[in-house]
Amino acid sequence: MSTYRLRNLFSPRSVALVGASPRQRSVGRAILGNIHKAKFKGEFGLVNPHYAEIDGFATVDHLGKLPFVPELVAITAPATAVADIVDEAGKRGAAGALIITAGLGHGAGSLAEAAERAAQKYGMRLIGPNCLGIMMPSVALNASFSAHMPGPGNLALISQSGAIAAGMVDWAAQRAVGFSGIVSIGDQLDVDIADLLDYFALDSKTRAILLYVEAIKDARKFMSAARAAARIKPVVVVKSGRMAQGAKAAATHTGALAGSDAVYDAAFRRAGVLRVSDLRELFDCAETLRRVGSPPGNRLAILTNGGGIGVLAVDRLAELGGIPAAITPGTRERLDAVLPPTWSGSNPVDIVGDADPARYAAALEVLLADPGNDAILVMNVQTAIAPAEDIAATRDRSRQQVPPTTRRLGQAGARGLGRRGPEGHQFAERGWHSQLSHRR
Repeated sequence: MSTYRLRNLFSPRSVALVGASPRQRSVGRAILGNIHKAKFKGEFGLVNPHYAEIDGFATVDHLGKLPFVPELVAITAPATAVADIVDEAGKRGAAGALIITAGLGHGAGSLAEAAERAAQKYGMRLIGPNCLGIMMPSVALNASFSAHMPGPGNLALISQSGAIAAGMVDWAAQRAVGFSGIVSIGDQLDVDIADLLDYFALDSKTRAILLYVEAIKDARKFMSAARAAARIKPVVVVKSGRMAQGAKAAATHTGALAGSDAVYDAAFRRAGVLRVSDLRELFDCAETLRRVGSPPGNRLAILTNGGGIGVLAVDRLAELGGIPAAITPGTRERLDAVLPPTWSGSNPVDIVGDADPARYAAALEVLLADPGNDAILVMNVQTAIAPAEDIAATRDRSRQQVPPTTRRLGQAGARGLGRRGPEGHQFAERGWHSQLSHRR
């Protein structure tokens, strides 16, 4: 069904919450508090047959008594009641349901199957069950039990794990990283990763998509969606279950077999999706993508004060399909005029370990003027000659002096360059700083 009715779920004009409770630390109460705190601007109703009001919000005993038709129905009621609630929501005309409730089971004869059949009768879409919920900052909707609500931004997160989504939100809250949407999909009874890739690929508020994946239900559908999305915007994935023990744990978590990790790795590469190995790298990617736009090409000039990290950068660039930019004779002459004779003479442009901010600025000015590259990676290993902060400030001043039509923007941490081994992380912790500039 792909993106059918998903806009109604992610940008609803009306929401109903079924199953909220006044009980302390209950999921329903947490979601009610989050919806209220986010200041959702559409119509909102609360359904619970056992209480007249919850936390100052009046309730009705069933969906039919709401004075409006909810586009999205969020369900935290007991598992045995979910199918009937979905059926009632469908009769009322709801576009879809967000099933937070866990314990619906899997397969023939399960409560999940009953809920799915009820939804299919009315063309409803289902998110979940067994999920954290959804957060759509652009419409002030936080239908989740996450501890935080991110601000608006241009990153979308699709997570098969509610805990991973919640952790990402906590991380983002500390760094003021915004999101266009966060969707915890749980057991993927209906809406799956491929549907959400299709949706966010075409969403104008989303510039990059982050994925946490445990298992793919429909390989053909996923590959089609992933390849289409990756052509439009960056898609970054963390896939758990890389080892046999992890794959077994993933199966018990989502009820789906994880399959061979080598197959997933090949599939991601074929689709043009960037796979990272852990959450730390996903966080790094989120920070990078928040700051850096997509360069117009894959020719990278590398400016560094250390030959070793320049070589590592070239290795990583080649692994990702990039090309070291050629240093033309004219550019080499201009670099010769401003750099000491000990510079490398080629790309990576190694300006030697005693490089100060002035030398960085001179080299960067030449590279920014060179049309033979599409982006410039500026790396610095901190020495006693010049603090890394001074190098970074010099880089920012150089960027600001470039005319807007040719300006190359953004900056990024360098940890991803060495992600296959521990060295990159160690360099980052010891002061290996990098910045990326590219044409707009």
